[in-house]
Amino acid sequence: MKANRGQIERALDAPPQDIRFFLLYGPDEAGSQSLAKRLERAMGPQAERIDLDGATLKDDPARLSDEAASFSMFGDKRWIRINGMGEESVPALTALLEGEAAGNPVIAVAGALKATSKLVKLALDHKAVMACISYQPDARESEQIAVGIARDGGLRLPSDLARRIVDLANGDRALMTGEIEKLILYLDAAPDRPREATAEALDALSADNPDTEVGPLVNAVLGGDLKAMHRELTSLSETGTAMASVIRPLLNRAMLIAHIRTDFDAGGRLEGAVEAAGKAVFWKEKGLVSRQVRQWDAPGIARVLQRLLDAERATRSGRGLGDLMVRHELLTIARQAARERV
Repeated sequence: MKANRGQIERALDAPPQDIRFFLLYGPDEAGSQSLAKRLERAMGPQAERIDLDGATLKDDPARLSDEAASFSMFGDKRWIRINGMGEESVPALTALLEGEAAGNPVIAVAGALKATSKLVKLALDHKAVMACISYQPDARESEQIAVGIARDGGLRLPSDLARRIVDLANGDRALMTGEIEKLILYLDAAPDRPREATAEALDALSADNPDTEVGPLVNAVLGGDLKAMHRELTSLSETGTAMASVIRPLLNRAMLIAHIRTDFDAGGRLEGAVEAAGKAVFWKEKGLVSRQVRQWDAPGIARVLQRLLDAERATRSGRGLGDLMVRHELLTIARQAARERV
């Protein structure tokens, strides 16, 4: 059945026993991901999470219903998360909904599905399913989202700063979250010790840093050139460059690719989509950017953005663990890009 934002939030915060499956989809994948986090919080840190994907469910349609009916081997709560779900997963979802028991909640973030999708129709027609579509928020909604994200972290965010963060992130929820998390850490804010965000703090964190040194690495990673990536990483290591410094330029380029890809998919003309990006694409790099847009479809570049945001958070963990994760994520992204090279 169809659920609005308020209904799905309440259900994810306290999963009803009669709901077996939550489908989060739509063009605002970051919004769907933020909803999925609510179920994760509701289940608690000790809960056992089972991760599945569309390819696994296609090969073994019974796997989903089996996992949903199984008990945790540790005696804790258990839930199932699915990434990359599409039409190939309809038999698996049908088996889940027709099963005699399914005590563990299942949630899927499926991206931008068409209204004619068999998966969407099955979800909307079944009473044991809650399906919610996330649309890209407008400027005012984005500011309210930014204020809410900050509030959850113990940060009081004035409207003028919320507007600046929305502009910095081009309205992308995932990037806004990253900017706000940096502010929270910088000001040492927390729900039990709230802080007031200041323009000075945002200026300090948003100061322009030249991307020229890591530009070749950005192109190597997103272009799938593994040899060049390893060469650039070695060079940066020799100069003592922190891995944390490469994330923001990569995020900026990935976000640019995502926006151009959206225009390309809508209009069908890559050259026009690149030109519409204006000065965001340096004239010398139009060819590189165009090739990268062709390599990454919309769901793919959305996953890249999420990986980079996760890596950025990991760089704050200390003891070198963040650098290792950044390198791992860059390799994963570059390998995927290499497979998509045309």
